[in-house]
This record gives sequence, structure tokens and C-alpha cells, in this order.
Amino acid sequence: MTDTAYARAGVDIATAGRAKEMMRAAVRSTFGPEVLSDVGAFGGLYAADALQRMAAPVLVASTDGVGTKTKVAARLDRWDTIGADLVNHCVNDILVQGARPLFFLDYVAASRLDPARMAAIVGGVAAACRAAGCALLGGETAEMPGVYVPGEVDVAGTIVGAVERDRIIDGRRLRAGDAILGLPSTGLHTNGYSLARRALEGLDWSAARDDLNGATIGDALLATHRPYLAEVGALWAAGVDVRGLSHITGGGLIDNPPRVFPAGLGAVLRRGTWPEPPLFDLIARQGDVPPAEMFHVFNMGLGMLVMVPPEDVARAQAAVPDLYFVGEMIEGSSMEIE
Repeated sequence: MTDTAYARAGVDIATAGRAKEMMRAAVRSTFGPEVLSDVGAFGGLYAADALQRMAAPVLVASTDGVGTKTKVAARLDRWDTIGADLVNHCVNDILVQGARPLFFLDYVAASRLDPARMAAIVGGVAAACRAAGCALLGGETAEMPGVYVPGEVDVAGTIVGAVERDRIIDGRRLRAGDAILGLPSTGLHTNGYSLARRALEGLDWSAARDDLNGATIGDALLATHRPYLAEVGALWAAGVDVRGLSHITGGGLIDNPPRVFPAGLGAVLRRGTWPEPPLFDLIARQGDVPPAEMFHVFNMGLGMLVMVPPEDVARAQAAVPDLYFVGEMIEGSSMEIE
């Protein structure tokens, strides 16, 4: 650490500068011609020419984090996944309303900056932005001793996307009898980690386990949050009438689906119609967590639900082979798991 008064107070400006320099190439790799500013500008400039080609553009924005998944990264000292988790979570959040991403802003903070660690995180953010066709327009890297616990990192992000007004997906066209299709998750994604960490605390997170198909607990917990932009895009391209989308985040399969249901409609999901990753069974056994709570906390193997008319099921599954027929819309207001 540089020997300055500020450094002795816990903030090393030179270290922060090295961290930002290490990130520069990754951030620039997400830039297209619409980005008019460079890394380090006070504000990111994004040309909105593409919006002028839309008939009635609507901006869609969301802010989120990855919760205590950062504590798993800290325990294992693996920082190459949570940046992608952050982006993919936000991409999915605006996708459920029909929006495609335009640009992303990130926030990474710690009690003391480690340049290599910060570069790994932001590199993951940049890679996920490139995959989503989204510019990493700017962000903040903060060193805040006394606010954050030493060794821990906090990450958050904001995404802005756009959708045509007449293409907004808000669930209002859902009807009883519509099919619910499920896209599989890669694991916990970015929710339920406080419970998972407590349930698995006493186990070896680095040993391969037969009950995880040879994976380690650490690998299973850090599996990257899956984005669904490509799959939903394939459904649109195939002419599937996507009437509703639900990103299964905090609140699991109980609280999230009803967020897009119109009044008077509920849903039933049939357990056994999709594969549940073995990590969920391990958490339930080790933590003595009953099924009702598991479904209220975790995605249980379904990262995104897609609601379509029943006559579109075959077309949807032809367009996206790993789409499971998991339930249907029903009259009422209940969210049932059978």
C-alpha cells in the first residue's frame, strides 16, 4: 500500500488506479459504435439512434445484486463467476417484460481493493455483457474500509433495455389452460445462498461428491446464473405466442410466478416433470428444510417459466429442446406445487 495519509486511513488511490487499468480492456471490449464515451468518463454516453428506428420504444430498467453468493466466492477465493451472475440476473429481469438489453452499469466495492480480484469480477461482467450484446457503459469501483468486512466484496448492477410498446409482456393475455413451460436453471443462480450456506456449512466444499454427480459443493454453488435471452429469442423467432415470463429469483416458485398473473388466475406446477439439480436435495437433507420452504426459497431447477397457449407447446419445444412442460394456468389465485 502506498504510504500516504489517505492510504493510512485505509484507501489506496494508487491501488484503485491499478485495478481500473486492469479492467480497461475488458470494459472496452463491450463497446459498439453507439458508445460515445471512454472508460473513466464521469458519465457514460450512449447514442440512442436505434430507438429512433422503433415505432414506440419503451425503456425498461432494473437494478440487482447477487446476494450472499459473494460470501461463497470469498470462502473459495474464486471471483471469475459472480460478475456474469450479476449481468445475467439483470438481463433476465428485463427480458420477462420483452426487453432486450442496451447497456449495463456495475458497482464493485470492498474494504480494500485487490486489483486482480476486481479485474476478475469486472472481466466476468464484461464477458456476460458481450454475450448479451450489451455495452458495459460505466460503473464504480469503491474502497470503503469500515463499511465492508475485510475479505468480502459487494457487487450490484443496473441494466437498461428497450421494447416496443405493443410487444411488452405483462401477463394480461394469460388464460386458464395456458401451458407453463420451464427453462432449467444451472443451480441456485443468485438466490437462497444464506440458507444454502447454513445448511452446508459443516461439509467439505472442495471434495468431489457422488450425490452431486462428481462435482464439489463449491462448484455447484458457484455455477453461473443462466441467461435466457437466446432461448426466449428463439421462441419469438419461431412465432411462439409468449404470453407470460417469470424469472425465478428470491421467493422461489411460490412468490415469483404470480407477479405476472392477472387477477383471477393461478397456476399448478407438477413436480417430476423437470429435473431438479441434486444440490437442492443435498440442501434439504443437510438443513432439514421441508419441501414447502425449499420451493419458497429456491428455483428448484427452473430458472424461467414461459406461459404459452397449449397449441404452441410443440412449436416451443421444437425451437428450444430443453424446455419442459411443467404445468398450466388455472382459475383462482393459488400457486400450487403437486
